[in-house]
Parts: sequence; C-alpha cells; structure tokens
Amino acid sequence: MNVFTLLFRMIGGLCLFLLGLKVMGDGIQQSAGDRLRKTLNFMTGNRFVGVLTGFVVTGIIQSSSAVTVMVVSFVNAGLLTLTQSIGVIMGANIGTTVTAWVVSLVGFKLSITNLALPAVGIGFILSIIKWKYKSLGELLLGFGLLFLGLHYLTQEMSSINKVIDFNAIGAFRDMGFTAVLICAGAGLLMTLLVHSSSASTAIVITMAYSDIITYEMAAGMVLGANIGTTIDAALAAIGARTAAKRAALVHVLFNVLGTVWALPLIKPLLALVSFLTPGNPVAGDASITTHLAMLHTVFNSINTIIFLPFVKLYAALVSRIIKEGKTDAVPENYRLVYAADSLRNTPELHIPRAEKEIQDMAGLVSSMFARFSGVLQSLLENKDRQAVVDNLGAELKLKEEYADDMREHIGAFLMECAKGQLNPRSEHRISQLLSIISDLEDMTDDCCSMSFLLERSVKKDHFFREKEMDALAPYIKQVEDFLNLIQDNLGRGLSAETLKNARKLEEAINKNRDKLRKLGRKQIEAGEDVKAMLLFIDLVRRIEKLGDYCSDITETLAG
Repeated sequence: MNVFTLLFRMIGGLCLFLLGLKVMGDGIQQSAGDRLRKTLNFMTGNRFVGVLTGFVVTGIIQSSSAVTVMVVSFVNAGLLTLTQSIGVIMGANIGTTVTAWVVSLVGFKLSITNLALPAVGIGFILSIIKWKYKSLGELLLGFGLLFLGLHYLTQEMSSINKVIDFNAIGAFRDMGFTAVLICAGAGLLMTLLVHSSSASTAIVITMAYSDIITYEMAAGMVLGANIGTTIDAALAAIGARTAAKRAALVHVLFNVLGTVWALPLIKPLLALVSFLTPGNPVAGDASITTHLAMLHTVFNSINTIIFLPFVKLYAALVSRIIKEGKTDAVPENYRLVYAADSLRNTPELHIPRAEKEIQDMAGLVSSMFARFSGVLQSLLENKDRQAVVDNLGAELKLKEEYADDMREHIGAFLMECAKGQLNPRSEHRISQLLSIISDLEDMTDDCCSMSFLLERSVKKDHFFREKEMDALAPYIKQVEDFLNLIQDNLGRGLSAETLKNARKLEEAINKNRDKLRKLGRKQIEAGEDVKAMLLFIDLVRRIEKLGDYCSDITETLAG
C-alpha cells in the first residue's frame, strides 16, 4: 500500500465519520425539534441557565459551531443580549465534548462494526418505510455511519506505520512542551479545515490510540481545536451588527484565552485528568481515549468556571474592543444577514429568528396604522391639512417599501430553513409563518392605500365632520388592540383564552363596521356631502379589512 492509497482511505473514513455525524444530528433535530425550540426559550434566563441551555442544545445537535453561529444570529436580531449570549457560548463549549465521550466509550471499547452495520441497516429501513419513524431511522443510520467511519479511520491509522517511518520524526516526539505547542497549532489548522472540533477531536483520539502521536501531543491538539472551532462564529458575524460581532469575539476570546492559560499548565491539567480517570493513557489502550475525552471536558469546564463570575466585566471588555459602528443606524432598506449553510444544517434552531423578524414586521404594521389614525383624528384641528396628509403618504410609502423587502428576505430565510431536515411540525410552522408575512405585507399595502385615500379627499375638499370622527375613534382603537395582540403573540402558540379574546375583538369590529356603515348611509339620506360620506364608508371598509387580516393571523397561530 502506497502513501496515496492510504491517504485516500483515511479521507474516506473521515468523510464517512463526518457524514454520520451530520445524519445523526439531523435525525436528532427532527425528533427533538419542538423541544429544542422550547429549550432555546431558557437562553434569556440568568448566566447559569444560559450555560445549561448551551450544553443541552450542543449535546443534542453535536455541533458547538452550529450553536455559536445561531447565538451570533440571535444577538444580531435582538433576541439575545451580549451578556445572555456569553453563558450560552460557554455551555456550548462544554456540550461539544459529548462527541468525544461517545467516541471514546463506544468506538474503542466495543466491537463497533457489530453495532454499526445493523444500525445502518435498521436506520435505513426505518427512514424509508414510514414517516413516523423517519427521524429515528436517520438517527440510527447516522450512528452507524459515524462508527463505521471511525472503524475505517482507526484501521488505516493503525497501518500507517507500514507506509511511513515514524522513527524519522522521533526527535519531534521528544521535544516536550515545544511539540505540544506545535500540535496545538496543528489542531487549530485541522479544525479550520474540517469545520468541526468534534470531528477533529475524534481524529486526535484515533491518532493517539494508534501511537501516531503521544498523549501529551494529543492533548495539545485538543486544546488547539478549541480555537479552530471559533471560525464559524467569526464568519457569521461578517456584515452583521456590532452586537453580533461582539458575540463572535466572545467565543474567540473565550477559547483563545482558555488555551493560553491551559498550555503552560498542561502537566498539572493532565495530572488532574489522570486523577479523575482510571487506567493508563498509553497507545493501543482504550484508556487513552477516555483520558482525552476527560481532558476536553475538564478544560472547557474549568474555563467556564473561571469566566462565569465575570460575565458582565467580560461583556464590557468586548464592548470596549468593538465599539458601536455607523452600520447600526436604522437602514433605509431591510437586510437579513444569515449564513445559508448554517440554516440548512440546523434549521430547527433558526425558526425563532424568523419569528422575531416577523414580530418586528407586525410592529411596523402597528406603527403605520397608529400614524395614520393619529393624522386622521387631528385633521379637523389642523389648518394645513394638505401638507400633513402629503407627509403622511410619503412616510407610509417608505414603510410599505420596507415591508416589501421584509417579506422578500424573511421568505427567502424561511425557504432556506425548509431546505434542511425538518420534522412535520416544523414544516407546518414554516408554512404558517410564510402565510403570516404575506398577510402582514398586505396590511401595509392597505395602510398605504388609506393614506392616499385621505390625501385625495383633502385635496378635493371632501371631508367628514366631528360626529363621524367621534364614531370612528372606538372602531380604530379596537383594530389597534387587535394589532397589538398579534404582535405580542407572534413567536408562540395562542392560548385558548387569547384566541377567545381575538374572536371577541373580531366580532366587535364587525358590529362596529355595520353601525358605521348605517351612520354613513343615514348622513347621505339627510343631505350631507355624498362624496365625503362615501369616503367615510370606504375608510370603514378598509379599516375592517385590517381586522380580517388580524383574525386570519390568529387562526393561523392557533392552527
């Protein structure tokens, strides 16, 4: 066997391992998608709850990179503050060590081929015979592929001594702390290449088990891998707001500073690991794999314990390093910054981001209607009506164009999520959200149309009197209350009580509509300005249409 053949066989084993890791993560996300999103609600708690949330979510999806990218995205959207994000990032660093434990405890202590092939077979069958078991099937399939890849990787690394003479680099193995430093750099580069500290740690464990590197060198590579895993968060922050850039820097500094203190103290750290872990960490013995898994956990746990009491000071330091930028001003055009690969890899985790953006869109509708109603109710007292309605029309037109951008970008965001592996409930949720943004954008169109209707009526001097204005006031208030109810409940399911209140509001708006129409017809019969009263009736109809959209959205949320 020549070097190239061995290299490609090792790459094949590694790719099989990475594929298994991805398929298994997708299966877990599909089966636990709803519970994962509920778990994310805890991120807004205190720092300890944030650490626990980061640990649990990362342990489930087997990727700290995916979780930190999600955290950066949430900070950018305003779902998390910088201080709240720090605890989650710390927890994600501990959660990523779960993969190393699975690999060390199962991959090297059991006959993994006896487990892997049946898992692949059963998982594949379950994933195709019935949708109900699809997520379980993908989980088993990924489990089997992961350990099959690990088996081939271990097998090829065990035979590498037959192809490469390691006696020639024996001096490097005896360089002590210098070798550890060099290996830390190698671990960093390897993680940058594979974009997964879980995968690079599994490779390091396999190399140490196969006697390619010493235990101390493997420890250095594990520490270096912790720095390399920060690349995804850094890339996700490019083009984002200052808060998101700070969150990415939190991750980078946390891992870099942790490695900086750990490398000089590598011997005491390894002594602590040996105290906590039974067995002798030598090549060919499964104990070396559990020692490295324990090192990964102990390092990240100690790092978290060191930093956790100083979360606020840490946030202040990061804020001093990255100051507020001009890019944080309110943009004229809406932009939704995200990494498409991250959405497809962990779509379940990004749905709350879309819900937050849609909540902002509902807030835009509320502000447009409030601005319109404010101008409408002040017109009788205003001497320069034409200038007021002209300004209103121009302002609402800009907001309507902004809403068009929101619909386009949020829709594209949700479609990217839909390209990933989703469970049926999440697919239905995305369909609901797409329907809601369509309704919200139509509502902005109607607000804009009402302002143009008002502008035209003032220009032709056809306007109704104080009596009609007083009758409109409670009607407008009901629609405003309905809009506020929508905004408050986007991002969560409606309770039975809230749905009941929404239906009462819809009935009240419809009753008021009928009364106001009768009032308009009576005024026409009494000889009032026909065109002004037709304007009044048209306005009543358009306002009621907003209530209909609100009703549609509440039924969608309830469904």
